Order: sequence, then structure tokens, then C-alpha cells
Amino acid sequence: MNQANRDIFERLQSGESVPYTDPQHKQIAGASAYTRKLVAELNASADVDHIRSLLSEITGAKIDESTTVFPPFHINIGKFTRIGKNVFINFSCTCLDMGGITIEDDVLIGPNVSLLTEFHPLEPSQRKALSVQPVRIKRNAWLGAGVTILPGVTVGENSVVAAGAVVSKDVPDNTVVGGIPAKVMKNLGE
Repeated sequence: MNQANRDIFERLQSGESVPYTDPQHKQIAGASAYTRKLVAELNASADVDHIRSLLSEITGAKIDESTTVFPPFHINIGKFTRIGKNVFINFSCTCLDMGGITIEDDVLIGPNVSLLTEFHPLEPSQRKALSVQPVRIKRNAWLGAGVTILPGVTVGENSVVAAGAVVSKDVPDNTVVGGIPAKVMKNLGE
């Protein structure tokens, strides 16, 4: 497909770095403005079912009744996030999801966790360009309080990310990682 026929989100997800001056860049602001309205309503609610309903609208996919999200919850676009069953997301989770966020079943997310799929080039002349890589949190993982998951990271099944860790590399299944940058501290089941 011709580049001109693909929207900015498709281009980003295919690995293209998109400069701030791109004519389609305003699509990001428009999508984010719509999401911010829904997020404001979500964050003003104490009703778990209403929160789930709004999050379903934000993501474009039904959030299962076994999943609980405590507001405040922050997300910039929403339609690139998938949340499984029996997931618990504690207060003040932040999701920058243009690269795609997948949270599989039975995941626990502590307070003040950031799931980040978006980044900028290091080169100063290119820094306002936007690039993305997906984040995946596999089944039964647990992200402790204050964890930051960086673009392109997969957290393995049954794994634990210790509080305050910054995860810049994939976490193997059945491990505990911690620190900045996060390193394997222990294998589960040993």
C-alpha cells in the first residue's frame, strides 16, 4: 500500500518514525482529545461497571466483568490496548499505547505503573519524531508499584517485576526482576 494511503497510526505500527511536521500528525491530537474526554469521565466514577463500560469504549473492545480498574487511569489513545480477563489495575496506571499494549489474563498491575510504547530518537535534530514498539504483559504476571515498562518489552508469563523497576529488556517467563535497569533476581520454582 502507498504511504500516502496509510494513516499515521498504521505507519507508526509498521515501524516508521513520524516527524512532528507530518501532515497527519494532527490525527494523533484528535484521537487523544476524544480519549481524554472519556478518561475524565472514567476518573470521576466510583462505579466499577461504569468504569469498565467507559474503558470498553476507549479500547474498542469489551472489558470482561472479571477485570477491575481503579481510577485514576490514564491512556492517550486507547484503541491500541487489549486487556484480558481477571486483570487488576491499581490506581494511577499510565498507558501510552500507540505501539500496542496487550495485557493478558490474570495480570496484576500495582499503583503508579507506566506502560510506554512510544519514544523519540536520540539524535537532537530528529528528537521530535515519534516511534513506537509494542508492550506485552503475559498471563499471570505481576507488576509492582511504580514499575515502568519501556517500548518493545514483553514481560513473561508468571513473572514478577519488583516495585520501582525500569524494564528495558524482555523478562523471561517465571522470573523475578528488579532494579534500574531491571535484571533477573530469581527464577520462580527453584
